Order: sequence, then structure tokens, then C-alpha cells
Amino acid sequence: MTMAKSSKAWLRRHVTDAYVRQAKEAGYRSRAAYKLLEIDARDHLLRPGMRVLDLGAAPGGWSQVAAEKVKPGGTVVAVDLLETKPIHGVTIFKGDFREADLESALGGKADAVLSDMMPNITGVPSVDQARAAQLLLSAIELCHRVLKPEGVFLVKMFHGEAFDKVLDALKSSFQTVAVRKPSASRGESRENYLLARRRIKH
Repeated sequence: MTMAKSSKAWLRRHVTDAYVRQAKEAGYRSRAAYKLLEIDARDHLLRPGMRVLDLGAAPGGWSQVAAEKVKPGGTVVAVDLLETKPIHGVTIFKGDFREADLESALGGKADAVLSDMMPNITGVPSVDQARAAQLLLSAIELCHRVLKPEGVFLVKMFHGEAFDKVLDALKSSFQTVAVRKPSASRGESRENYLLARRRIKH
């Protein structure tokens, strides 16, 4: 299949995607909002008054959901290298999450850290897997600094060479780790979400 045909097929599927239509109608910035909504409905991650950190937040679908769920009295801090348009009830940082003072922005330790981020894709699976794994390992390190011991970490990871390495790192850092595949994830996608709870103090 040529690149042009592949792009057209993706565009056609995207335009006819029920979750894309729902997201537009509901005012969400991306269909990814429904992935978080589905996982939250099952696992009860987000509650009023929580402090939530959203890594790789652009365009902001997960931050929108989190801001709704933590009202009243909650805090949502979103960070991304890309520009993210303002979201009501969300503090947005443009920059690298590894360098920002996120705990000060949250006003204390986070109750939940969310990550739907991906590195820039090269198209070389082994390179993309390694980059994604390195990002997630950095996010796990961040959790040791900013996440409450009883907190929750939800992170996207694609099946591939580095999946087991990230899973092992999570299992050594959290008491429980579960795999979630929300129905809003496209069937052909290799993405999974890893849900980690109760950080182990190192």
C-alpha cells in the first residue's frame, strides 16, 4: 500500500469513527477522552478534590475529562512540549515534564498521574519503542517524586520489544499493575494502558 493510500484510508476511518463524532459533539478535543472515561468508569481513578498531573497532554482531551471529574476543589496540571490551548480549570505548562517544577504547580503531591504521551515517531519500530520506553521510565521516576504513595499512575504503552521492560519497572515501583484495553482504542492498535496503584517507597 502506498503512503498516499494509507493516509487516505486513515483519514476515511478517522472521519467515520464514532468516537471522533462523539468527541466533537461533546466538546472534547480528541477521541482519547473516551479511553480515559471508560477506564475511569471501571477503575474509579478520579474523584472530586484530587490533584492530577497529565503528561503529554496535548491537545487536552484527558485534561478536559480530569478537570470535570475533580470538581469541586481539585487541581489539574497539564504538561506537553506542544502548545495546548487553554482549558477551563487546568494549569498548562509548555515544556519537558522532566524539567518542570510540577509539584509546586500542583500545590502538593499528586493523587493521580496520567500519561497518554508518545515520542515523535520515526517510523522505525525498534527506535520508536526504545524512545517510548525511555519516556515512560522517566515518568515512573517522576512518580517517585510527585505521586502520593497511595496514588494511581495510568500510562499508555505499545506492545513490542520494550513492553516487558516497562512492565517490570512498573511492577518494581507499584504494588499492583493491570493492563487495560478500552474499546475506544482502535482494534488494530497495539496500544494498551497500564494501570499502576500504590507506589512502593524506595
